[in-house]
Amino acid sequence: MNRLHALELLYECTGDDLWSREYCLQRGVPESWIEELVDAFESGYRSESQMIYVGNRRVNQYEGVRDLDLAIRIGEYLGVDTSSIVASHLTRASIVRAIREHIEDE
Repeated sequence: MNRLHALELLYECTGDDLWSREYCLQRGVPESWIEELVDAFESGYRSESQMIYVGNRRVNQYEGVRDLDLAIRIGEYLGVDTSSIVASHLTRASIVRAIREHIEDE
């Protein structure tokens, strides 16, 4: 993967989405990263934000990659100290934004 492709993937990340294995492959995420980051997720039922949707359909379980984890992995690939960013930000979206901002400021 080159830097430009890594940046394209990073700017697609929101911090709140799950990417299927197939989507990751289509977007050119390295297979070794997919294997490292893929996990099984289960919908929560306390709030709408805990629900997992595929299209407009709610699902109980989903196997995929959190785009937050992908953004962190991309940040590491690009030389960002992601552990300090994760420690100093409270939300998933703010972590992704901070990784982007750090790269933009380089």
